[in-house]
Amino acid sequence: MSTTVLSSPRYQDYDFGPEHPFSPVRLEMLLDLLEELGASLNAVKPPIATRNDVLSVHAEAFVDQVEAAGAGTPQGGMSRYGLGTADVPIFDGMDAAARTLVGGTLHGARLIEQGKAERILQLGGGLHHAQEQLASGFCVYNDLSVAIQHLRDAGRRVAYLDIDVHHGDGVQALHYDDPDVLTISLHESGRYLFPGTGTVHEIGEGAGEGTSLNVPLEPFTESDSFVDVFERVVPYAVENFMPEVMVVQCGADAHFSDPLADLLLTTHAYETVFRRIFELADDHCQGRLLLTLGGGYQMDATVRTWALLTLLATGHDLPEQLPESWIQRWENRLEDDLTPTLHDPSDRVFDVPRHDTIYKQNERVSKRVLELLAPLWY
Repeated sequence: MSTTVLSSPRYQDYDFGPEHPFSPVRLEMLLDLLEELGASLNAVKPPIATRNDVLSVHAEAFVDQVEAAGAGTPQGGMSRYGLGTADVPIFDGMDAAARTLVGGTLHGARLIEQGKAERILQLGGGLHHAQEQLASGFCVYNDLSVAIQHLRDAGRRVAYLDIDVHHGDGVQALHYDDPDVLTISLHESGRYLFPGTGTVHEIGEGAGEGTSLNVPLEPFTESDSFVDVFERVVPYAVENFMPEVMVVQCGADAHFSDPLADLLLTTHAYETVFRRIFELADDHCQGRLLLTLGGGYQMDATVRTWALLTLLATGHDLPEQLPESWIQRWENRLEDDLTPTLHDPSDRVFDVPRHDTIYKQNERVSKRVLELLAPLWY
């Protein structure tokens, strides 16, 4: 199946500053690697989202605040909207930069709805923490929810899957009462990690009861346990919900080297999960699939994981070694060593205390999720 890739140089305008972990350098590094690998993407440059597009899920008072902050005329009470914090510092042009990312994900949804594409890879976006009136967790506007809302307005039934290490709280909240949007989030438990939400008991409300599904995982969860939970929960949920489109946030911050979380996934686990996502979309949605990026704060691992996603999605062969010229260039720029292979070294061994206990606890949680929701699906 062909994949339409979306990208724009303006994505790198979404920049909180050189010390902020949500760095546009990740994308620059990724695109440079794909070019060095000779991966022909023929990327489409999407239009920027309009103000009205953003207002499909965000409150006007919140958008007013973002516009004012980005224009250098911040209004009083910004902190109530999550702006000007350590997570979401203000920068010039914030509104336009955020709308640029929204525009990419929304354009992907429009291409799918218009029948012009089936599988979309949006090389940006994934801002899953932004809520109706709140910027949060490095996220200003929620590009995912704008795209989902567009699909919903067109009458589509949507399954949203989030494999970022952090709970997809913004997307969940914005569609919590919609019976035609299924949100599935596999994440490190909120008992230990931002944003502190995503318990098994968050299952939707009103007409949407039973359409939010959360699997909070134990810290130090390894690849085998993550893949086991994925296989227990995600195919079953998608099969029963019967979506017409899948939207997936492909955060890379569950990797074992990520500094902001405690899961221990390898690139091999990511490859397994990515391939299963493609299969699920093909089997249940006639291939209609919208993929975005997301979190990922260790440059080396994040770029290799997203390169893996891109190469798989676009049908390119997976190289074993990465180009030496690319490695040298970026080692010099980052002043840090890089892994010379696309995949993590296969001899990586973790000294994880309580491995069996963690595996069994995750198994229990995944079973509990299905026990809670199954009665609501029949």
